Amino acid sequence: MTLQQAKEIVNSPENVVVLFEGKPVWIDELDDATGTALVHVETDGKPMRVHVNRLHAQ
Repeated sequence: MTLQQAKEIVNSPENVVVLFEGKPVWIDELDDATGTALVHVETDGKPMRVHVNRLHAQ
């Protein structure tokens, strides 16, 4: 996904399923300068910083 797509998902009133390595995650914040997102897996809540191109909307 692109940074713009990630921003649209974060700002969307709808619940959009986002996957990282096949697991559903929540996007907590986006970093324009690095093109990364702080996400957490729904099941364990551990935050991870990943490049947005590794995220996929379902």
